[in-house]
Amino acid sequence: MKTELNYLGDLIIKNKEFIVKEVNESRLEGVSEEERHQFASIEKEILQMRAGLICMFGDALKLIYDEEALDARLAKWGKETGEYIFNLGIPLDEALLDTAAYRKSIWKVVSEGIKEKGMSADLVLKAGSIIDPLLDKAAYFFSLTFIKNHQTTLENAKSAFLELSVPVVPLTQGVGILPLIGNVDTERAALLMEETLKQAGKLKLSHLIVDLSGVLIVDTMVADQIFKVIDALRLLGVKTIVTGVRPEIAQTVINIGIDFKDIEVKGNLQKALLGLENKQAP
Repeated sequence: MKTELNYLGDLIIKNKEFIVKEVNESRLEGVSEEERHQFASIEKEILQMRAGLICMFGDALKLIYDEEALDARLAKWGKETGEYIFNLGIPLDEALLDTAAYRKSIWKVVSEGIKEKGMSADLVLKAGSIIDPLLDKAAYFFSLTFIKNHQTTLENAKSAFLELSVPVVPLTQGVGILPLIGNVDTERAALLMEETLKQAGKLKLSHLIVDLSGVLIVDTMVADQIFKVIDALRLLGVKTIVTGVRPEIAQTVINIGIDFKDIEVKGNLQKALLGLENKQAP
């Protein structure tokens, strides 16, 4: 049986260009001329990736590598291919359609070899026990890398969004405003301290207006975090003016026992700016 498997492995490697071509043609069925033209620019790289995988099937049948070594090769292939395809912007579900095309084309070559040599049913089962799990592993390693890259992209986008959701905007020299808009969840509240202190130092602020008029809901946790930021700013020598406090926000703050006596509060941004102008006037 080892000799027969070796023959089938050599047959796959010998016919790798045929298999690669069949997989490509299968995947390009129904594709427009414009899309085919776009594919032409990356065709060389794609063909090399496909050929590399096909050779692994041949080597597996020839029993050149043990399972651990073959898994390492597959993992490397999956990582490199997954990253490449992800960066092309191709969806995972579309990319995984290759799996069926590989299976069909590889078995076409193997079946012809089995028929030509009149090989036994046991040999067919043995070949299947090597080829099919190997293809499933290739799809797994490819998907794993693809998903990790997707998660990293989402996390980076989320981090960028959160940073933009804590915008300290300079108004005049030494004066800035932090307009909080929308819901302040736990994650955003935690970032509030870090980003506000960082920007206050970077902009060399003496006064920061914290405008709450755009905040929809303030629970106990959020109110506590906002006033911790105010206390931290005070330690940096930054005086805080709070504006836009709606009745429900005021009630929450009072309920959790936060004392307003050391915090300057104005009804709106205009009054806060007017108060600062009066203070700075000679």
